[in-house]
Amino acid sequence: MAAPTKKINLSGLARKLVLDGLLDEEKAQSILEESLKKKKPFISLVVENKLVPSSSIALAAAQEFGAPLVDIDLLEIDPDIIKLVKEDLIKKHHALPIFKRGKRLAVAVSDPTNIQALDEIKFATGLTTDAVIVEEDKLTKNIDKALEAADGGLGDMDDEDFDDLDDLEVAEDGPQEQDDGDIDDAPVVRFVNKVLLDAIKKGASDLHFEPYEKTYRVRFRIDGVLMEVAKPPMSLSSKIAARIKVMSRLDVSERRVPQDGRIKLKLSKTKSIDFRVSTCPTLFGEKSCMRILDSDAAALQIDQLGYEDHQKETFLSNLHKPYGMFLVTGPTGSGKTVSLYTGINILNTEDINISTAEDPVEINLPGVNQVQVDERTGMTFEKALKAFLRQDPDIILVGEVRDLGTASIAVKAAQTGHMVMSTLHTNDGPQTLTRLQDMGIQAFAVATSINLITAQRLLRRLNPNNRVPFEMPDDALRDEGYSEDLIAKGINLFEPGEITDDNPGYKGRAGIYQVMPISDDMKRLIIEGANAVQLADQSAAEGIWDIRKSGLMKAASGVTSLSEVNRVTVE
Repeated sequence: MAAPTKKINLSGLARKLVLDGLLDEEKAQSILEESLKKKKPFISLVVENKLVPSSSIALAAAQEFGAPLVDIDLLEIDPDIIKLVKEDLIKKHHALPIFKRGKRLAVAVSDPTNIQALDEIKFATGLTTDAVIVEEDKLTKNIDKALEAADGGLGDMDDEDFDDLDDLEVAEDGPQEQDDGDIDDAPVVRFVNKVLLDAIKKGASDLHFEPYEKTYRVRFRIDGVLMEVAKPPMSLSSKIAARIKVMSRLDVSERRVPQDGRIKLKLSKTKSIDFRVSTCPTLFGEKSCMRILDSDAAALQIDQLGYEDHQKETFLSNLHKPYGMFLVTGPTGSGKTVSLYTGINILNTEDINISTAEDPVEINLPGVNQVQVDERTGMTFEKALKAFLRQDPDIILVGEVRDLGTASIAVKAAQTGHMVMSTLHTNDGPQTLTRLQDMGIQAFAVATSINLITAQRLLRRLNPNNRVPFEMPDDALRDEGYSEDLIAKGINLFEPGEITDDNPGYKGRAGIYQVMPISDDMKRLIIEGANAVQLADQSAAEGIWDIRKSGLMKAASGVTSLSEVNRVTVE
């Protein structure tokens, strides 16, 4: 005699999951009770608690109720379709309209037994509704994304969020508000504030607001890589640009030429964040770019920058020399300013007079005399340097050596008993030496004035909680540039593991460096007119690591991946 079938006091999708052995009956009952108590969908709680994979739930639902199963990530949903249903109704029933054909509206749901959702959407739209089953986690993600796209990036915010965003203000010592009818638009104000807050929370270094012919997008640069975060409607393009100009005290009416400004955003009584702002007219409107100025970077210690021990020793010994030039080179966004500020902080004592000329002054340094360079008023790097030499300086920091005039005065200052620190946009140390000569500085002056050149890049750190070993044959390691000695000892490389929103493959950045002191042999080659290749060969002969080797060592120590090193260093 067959054993009696166990009676299950459940219905709908919960019953199906229990019958299929995907969920324990007691647990299902418990989740149902929690669902009623929290007024949250049963399926959402099952997935949140990781009791059943969302893909298994979706398949079971499709089999049980005969509704089509769709991968919503492959669909491009028209924002006008989403607007057919009110946002509060979409959120209430966790249901998303995805396409319309005639008088029929397809609605994505994770639980097709939610008849109330389909009925209310049918009543609200006057359309016949058809359930389409999608995976719960994908549905949640696409509801947030769709509402944001349909409402200019504001769809996933409630009234409480609005209140918080309205409280954001520009600090009193920063730009002041202007009255302008075009930007007196609360949703735009809230959208821009939300983007700025998101950028701060996500650790972005730069924000890009970009208008195109038919689209508008917002991108963040996080750990050196740009990623799209929002696509507000094109109709908001001019209003967003105007709002950013108001916050940064720029001329709202001027749309034909680039402008530079600054925002000091007050988050609370004790916390504020600075943004450097640049606007630039493009074919389809004004692009705005913001750099987040991290005041904490000025307080970094030398050990936090990622120098190898021998590089740090060379850095510090040359930093404390009484005169000469200390140059930091690299492309935009490679961390040059942080390295300079770290050095200045080490030297900033009450018995030292430090003056800086910067464009712009990114971070306020107590105890340091900082001058803002402004070409419009005639305050150039050259004029600032001339003024500094009459101010009894010990250390002079020049934000960037851009032309012959600035370079000449900096070199003369270094030759007459002052420590001069500056940056230059070159790829490495040897190219810096030839670049100064190309500007018009005599070879003898270059050789006798420069103490140290540090070239640097930033690469992404592997997330220590999400990395996997990566094997490579010895021949491939040799081709990458690893030495025979290191290969013989064994090299343990890693790559990112499976990447998710909660567990990225990379987290944070680390510096890789070429720290090149100017030796007597190097000086002789400079005076003899050696080119960058010959100078690089001499540097290598003296045991100086180039940036590539520094990156390879970072990969061998598990700090980053070889693919990331190649991304940053391979030309």
